Amino acid sequence: MSIPLSEVSLHGHTVSYRMAGRGPALVLLHGIAGSSEMWEELIPTLAEHFTVIAPDLLGHGKSSKPPAEYSMGAYASSVRDLLTVVGHTRVTLVGHSLGGGVAMQFCYQFPEMSERLVLVSSGGLGREVHPILRLAAVPGAEWVLPKLCSASLRKFVDGGAKIAGRLGLRTATDLREVWRSYVSLFDADARQAFIYTVRTAVDIGGQRATALDRLYLASQIPTLIIWGAQDRMIPVQHGRDAHAAIEGSQLEVFSDAGHFPQLESPLRFISVLEAFMRATKPARLTAARLGEFVRLHGAPAPVVN
Repeated sequence: MSIPLSEVSLHGHTVSYRMAGRGPALVLLHGIAGSSEMWEELIPTLAEHFTVIAPDLLGHGKSSKPPAEYSMGAYASSVRDLLTVVGHTRVTLVGHSLGGGVAMQFCYQFPEMSERLVLVSSGGLGREVHPILRLAAVPGAEWVLPKLCSASLRKFVDGGAKIAGRLGLRTATDLREVWRSYVSLFDADARQAFIYTVRTAVDIGGQRATALDRLYLASQIPTLIIWGAQDRMIPVQHGRDAHAAIEGSQLEVFSDAGHFPQLESPLRFISVLEAFMRATKPARLTAARLGEFVRLHGAPAPVVN
C-alpha cells in the first residue's frame, strides 16, 4: 500500500511528510540524502498499531531546499514544528543514520515531547564514518560534486553497483540505497543542502557532531539501539559503545545487515520495535526534571582538604 505525501508550510518552506494509522505516535527520521520514501514499505504494518509520521527533512525529498541552517538543532526544531501542526505533542523518535542524530537532539531540546528513543545505525556516536562523507566535507567539494553528478557519468556507471562497490559496500540493500541517494543529488538544490548538512556534522577527520558528552541523558528515556553488523558507513562498535553508556538501553545487532537493517530485515525490525514499545513505559520528562538531572550529573566533585 502506497502512503501518499502530504505537505505543510512551515516558516515559508514546504515540508512533506507521510502519515498513517492511529495510536501512539512514531516519528520515522531518514538519513542524509534520503527521504521518507525509505520507510514506505514499513509504514503500513506499523500503522496497524501506531500513528506513523515520516517527514522529508528540510533539504531532502520533496521538502523545500533553501540555503538555510542544516544543523541538528535546526532539524529537531523543524520536526517539533511539524508535529505541533499535525497535532502530536508526545512521540517515540526512530532515527536512522543522520536521523538518529536528529532524534537525539530532539530529545535533548524537547524532553517533554519525547517518550522513547530508537537509534538505527545512528550518526553522532563516534568519529568514524565512511570516507565518502569525509570527502564531501573537504573545501571545494561543492565544485566537484556537480561533475560527479553529470548525466554522462550517471549513464557510465552501471546501476550504481560499480561505484558503490568500490566504496566497500557489499550488501545489496546498501548498494541500492547509496545509489538512490546519489541519484537524488542530481538536483542542484539537493546537492547544496547535502553539502550544508555534511559540513555541519562531519569534517575531514570524521563526525564532529556528537552526542557522546550527553548520552547519560538517554538513561532518562527508554532507548533501543539497532545496528547492522556489516555496516560500512558507521561501524557497529558505535552502537555497542552507546549501549554501554546508556543505562537501561537495549541493543539489537542484525548479523547479516549493513547500514539499513530496517530494510534488509524489515519483519525482524518491526518485531523488535513493537516488542520494545510494548515492554517499556513512555517517559514523562519535563525540562525542569531534565535540567535537575544535568545539574546533578555535572556537579563538581567535593573538595577534600
